Amino acid sequence: MGFLATAEFWVAVAFFGFVAVVVYFRAPAMIAKALDERAERIKAELDEAQRLREEAQALLAEYQRKRRDAEKEAEEIIALAREEAERLSKETRAVLEETVERRMHATEAKIAQAEAQAVDEVRAAAADAAIRAAKTVISKSMSAKMRAELIASGIKEVEGALN
Repeated sequence: MGFLATAEFWVAVAFFGFVAVVVYFRAPAMIAKALDERAERIKAELDEAQRLREEAQALLAEYQRKRRDAEKEAEEIIALAREEAERLSKETRAVLEETVERRMHATEAKIAQAEAQAVDEVRAAAADAAIRAAKTVISKSMSAKMRAELIASGIKEVEGALN
């Protein structure tokens, strides 16, 4: 018990007593305050996390809706492009068929014209040949008097036709 008489013992007892009094009167309030603050901070962080989560879900839903809308619009554009291509193909085919038909008619008309011209040329050549043959036959078989009479009657017919 000699340690009760030492100053160090009484300093230690006073120190621990002081700490006990501080702890008894201040520590629970400080601990409670610190725990309350920490709880409020954690609650605020949880609320913020919940708000951010809801915001992220809303953004995700919006982007998914926009993606679906964009896919739908892309499908509509593709469908319109296919319809336009098909329409242009039909129009082009119709124009091509019309052009071919028109050229066929033009070619047939040219062929008919060439045939008619060939027939006319053959007739003209035949008429020229007949005239020369008739001229030769007439000049060999007609007398000068008959020729003069024939020329005079031809002139009278031409004069009658011109009047």
